[in-house]
Amino acid sequence: MLKDLTTALRPALVLTILFAALLGLAYPAALTGIGQVAFPHQANGSLVVENGQVRGSELLGQNFAGAGYFHGRPSAAGADGNDPTASSGSNLGPTSQALHDRVAKDVASLRKTPGSSVPADLVTTSASGLDPDISPEAAFYQVDRVAQARGVPAEMVRAIVQRHVEGPLLGLLGEPRVNVLALNRDLDKRVAAGAQVAR
Repeated sequence: MLKDLTTALRPALVLTILFAALLGLAYPAALTGIGQVAFPHQANGSLVVENGQVRGSELLGQNFAGAGYFHGRPSAAGADGNDPTASSGSNLGPTSQALHDRVAKDVASLRKTPGSSVPADLVTTSASGLDPDISPEAAFYQVDRVAQARGVPAEMVRAIVQRHVEGPLLGLLGEPRVNVLALNRDLDKRVAAGAQVAR
C-alpha cells in the first residue's frame, strides 16, 4: 500500500516541480528578457525623463494645476487623484446623488457660456482613475483658457493641440486621443508657462 502511494505521488510531485520551474520561473524570465531587449522603453513603464529626472509616465495620468496647463480627466484614484497605488473608480452608479452633484458642479465650473456643452471626459472619471488621455474635443475645449493664462494667441495653442491628436490604432482600434502629459510638456517647450505643474 505504501509502495502504491509512493508510486502515485512521485509523478505528481515531479510534475508540480517541473511546471512550477517552467511556468513560474523560466517563462516569466524569458518574457521579461524579450521585453527588455525588444521594447525597453515600454517594459520599464514608458517613463518620461527630462534632465535626468522622471516627470511621469506616458501610460498614467497625473494632476496639473493652474490655468496655463491642460487638465486631464477627474480621478477617483487615491485622496488627491491619479495615485497609481490606489487605482480605482469611484464606484458611484448613475443613480448616485453624490455623483450627480459632483458632475453638475464640475460642469458649472467648466462651462464657458450658459447652455454650452462640456465634453464628458472632463467631468467623468475613468474606471482606473489613471487615464493619461483626453478626447481631442476636451483638449480643444481648454484652448482659450490655456492661451489666455499664457498670454499667447489661441491659434498657436490650438496648433500645438492638433499636433498631439493621435488617431485610432491602425486606423481601426480605439478613439482619437490626446496624451495630456506630452501635450503639456510640448506646451512648456514652446510657450512660457503661466502656472506650475503639480508634482
